[in-house]
Amino acid sequence: MAVGIRRTGMPVSGRAVLSGWLLLLVFAAHGLGQTMPSIEYTLRFPAPETNYFEVEASYPSDGRAAVELMMATWTPGSYLIRDYAGRLERIESDAGVGKISKNRWRVETGGAGRVRVRYRLYAREMTVRTNWVEKDFAILVGAGTYVTLVDPATNRPAALSHRVQLEMPANWRHSASGMAAGETPHSYVAQDFDELVDSPILAGELDVYNFTIDGKPHALVNLGEGGVWDGPKSAEGVEAVTRAQIRFWGQAPYPRYRYLNAITQSGGGLEHKTSTLLMTDRFSTRTRAGFVRWMRLVSHEFFHTWNGKRLRPAALGPFDYERENYTPSLWVVEGLTSYYEGILLARAEVIDHKEFLDGLTGDIRSVQTRPGRLTQSTTESSFDTWVKLYKRNDNASNDEVSYYASGAVIGFLLDARIRAATKDRRGLDDAMRLAYERYSGEKGFTEQEFRALLSETAGEDLSVWLAGALDEPGELDFSEALGWFGLRFEPVKEPDESKETPAWLGVSTAVKDGRLVVTGVERGGPGYEGGLNLDDEILAIGDYRVPPAGWEARLKQYQPGDTLDVLVARRERLERIAVHAGAAPRESWKLEVDPEATPEQKERFTAWLTGPPEKVDD
Repeated sequence: MAVGIRRTGMPVSGRAVLSGWLLLLVFAAHGLGQTMPSIEYTLRFPAPETNYFEVEASYPSDGRAAVELMMATWTPGSYLIRDYAGRLERIESDAGVGKISKNRWRVETGGAGRVRVRYRLYAREMTVRTNWVEKDFAILVGAGTYVTLVDPATNRPAALSHRVQLEMPANWRHSASGMAAGETPHSYVAQDFDELVDSPILAGELDVYNFTIDGKPHALVNLGEGGVWDGPKSAEGVEAVTRAQIRFWGQAPYPRYRYLNAITQSGGGLEHKTSTLLMTDRFSTRTRAGFVRWMRLVSHEFFHTWNGKRLRPAALGPFDYERENYTPSLWVVEGLTSYYEGILLARAEVIDHKEFLDGLTGDIRSVQTRPGRLTQSTTESSFDTWVKLYKRNDNASNDEVSYYASGAVIGFLLDARIRAATKDRRGLDDAMRLAYERYSGEKGFTEQEFRALLSETAGEDLSVWLAGALDEPGELDFSEALGWFGLRFEPVKEPDESKETPAWLGVSTAVKDGRLVVTGVERGGPGYEGGLNLDDEILAIGDYRVPPAGWEARLKQYQPGDTLDVLVARRERLERIAVHAGAAPRESWKLEVDPEATPEQKERFTAWLTGPPEKVDD
């Protein structure tokens, strides 16, 4: 796999001069020589070791006696109200300033043409949705950093450009963002608040790997290689999957793209229009499994460049940054992206076919081993993400299904169904590209429009099938997809009759402070039916104490069908609970190529993972 990586120690931004087109935008509002009003931010880090940074912001007042300011309460792509203003310390202004709601302020102008405010932010939450500042580096996200100006006519962020200047500590040499570089080192320009929120920044000591595709600059920006992370290897994989995805969609819809990879012993990724912010373990490139896991994250977030950031549900734009934005269609945004993350890694030859099947197996197993699949539908999971997926409680496995995993599995089944209906002339690839062509503008798509487009691609009405798969909880039928691609689930091994089958209660446990505590109770399992509860402390079975570390060994002394008299302490009160033990479920969801697959099935499987089917005119 040959790729053209060029490594440079130069900053990714901060040294370019505004291009001609941007200068035209700057001067267009009031004629040549007059600058367009903008919001300006200066970010300072006088004592980064304290996990604080300071922001000074300047806003045009447009002749008003007072202006209103606001801060976002959530960040697109992560569906939870996070109330970023809670990390903000006292906001100050030379004129009067007062808080009018949890995330809004009123500032008196005193007749000035511009007003300035200053505030400090506490930045010590290591996620791709929150800020982190320490002595060596900063990870800054837009929603959690910028207080913006409210347009009184719309009660939304003012439609103005935003300029950001970083004043960095001496030991921070580099900064990087998906935003356009400004006129001075470590400065950036966003054309509106949406772009500002959509553009995280890394600052510190960065290793940069540049490559160009279709004349557009791309870069993998690693923070924290530390002599452990394999930069060239990671850059090679990133370029390969970038090329594969651009081939898939047929174009790169951005002026530049930055993979901002924070190697910080954390995890996760969040998509943006011209960048993605990733977090990972520094040892991920040292093992094949770790590298594949990281590359799946890279592939997933980059696919969002099209599916999610431009092709999006109508409800997700324009964003309301202060309230929940509800949609049933996150199975498209996240689920189908999860499906394609592996396919496009296979097509890029970053992973082999077995590794692809292992990833899809993980999604299937995640769905099929959660009792919540029988309680919540995939579209309900999407709509309720604000109160469930990002606020998971200790009963989540029993009453939730993840639209990530279930959407990926449905994508697999849907792809096979379209291919079968069209005799392999079209597949889900064609539906995605058609959807992008039709709905990637300002409007977005409704759930009904996307489903109609799937039926259009298949050449038959899929509405009943889609309603059953997406809108109703229950089991999915894998037979058609397995048959089409020549796959099967690995047969369940028959139990060894020479060995006794241990008792199974359907509960998970953990040792906490020297106590054996129930941490999960599977709906429908023996423990659930018997009445075991979360947080019960298991003390004994019958009259014999169970050592905290001896639970599994003790269960092996009992068999399915036995009744266990379990002594627990529940809120310090002793109770005896009769649990009728069962046998652990033996279902296998491991995908493999069917050894009896026909040559035609094998051909379909290979074509699936090497590229889209040839387009044939009807």
